[in-house]
Amino acid sequence: MTATAESPAAAAPPFGIPLLEVDRLSVQFGRQQVLRDISISVSLGETLVILGESGCGKTVLLKNMIGLVRPTRGEVRFEGTSLASMRGRELARLRTRYGFVFQQAALFDSLTIFDNIAFPLREHTRISREEIREIVHSLLAEVGLPESVGLKKPAELSGGMRKRAGLARALALDPQLILYDEPTTGLDPIMSDVVNELILKVSERPGVSSVVVTHDMNTARKVADRIIMLYPLPRLAADESQIVFSGTPAELDQSRDSRVQQFVEGNAGTRLMELQDARTSVPGSGNEETNDT
Repeated sequence: MTATAESPAAAAPPFGIPLLEVDRLSVQFGRQQVLRDISISVSLGETLVILGESGCGKTVLLKNMIGLVRPTRGEVRFEGTSLASMRGRELARLRTRYGFVFQQAALFDSLTIFDNIAFPLREHTRISREEIREIVHSLLAEVGLPESVGLKKPAELSGGMRKRAGLARALALDPQLILYDEPTTGLDPIMSDVVNELILKVSERPGVSSVVVTHDMNTARKVADRIIMLYPLPRLAADESQIVFSGTPAELDQSRDSRVQQFVEGNAGTRLMELQDARTSVPGSGNEETNDT
């Protein structure tokens, strides 16, 4: 059972037109440029994985896709409409068609798991308490959590259970596009694979597209229809594309690009020396190591 938001249900985009487009997007914070001239699209029903080492702008790109960060240049379009052209309620309505699974689940500590999952239903629909109860229990079952978990607070759950509860909340409004930010970070290999299986299960919902930001090669290989890999701007020439790979998981493993091979194999190569050099660089030179973005 799914909820009906106050805004009318949108029809699926015409065949051949992407659900989401990122067009020549660049993002700069002060003097620090994080993303440069990024163009990608996500088709209806596709699962796109975004790979890249810390600091290359993966999470910033994800936040641009939902309108939480505005680009310095370029634009993001959902079904052909630019997010930059939307204001207030229009953007809020659009976001009900997204599901966002945060890296640390981002559950409300003061609410029970039931109330966390019910929160978007109460905020964006007018359905009855009984319908909300049925939807929440159905979502708990879908992510492999018993109904009794709904009575607990987030602090009482393991990391894996919190991740699954966060996914259940993201699914509450039956979104068209689900964004996952490092969904398996901090989990053991078995629980990571449980989350991967859930991502696959969710991707089988009719008309659902997914974007998964991850460092985890097991996740990338298992859930992706297509993979793109971003590279940190300070290590690129001015005329080099920040997207150093775009293709299928099989093509990723066959890539001869040394930057791609190094990431896929988890091979540090000369990175330790580069990091040491960056930390001794002159402040303001643009070569300093930045936080994970």
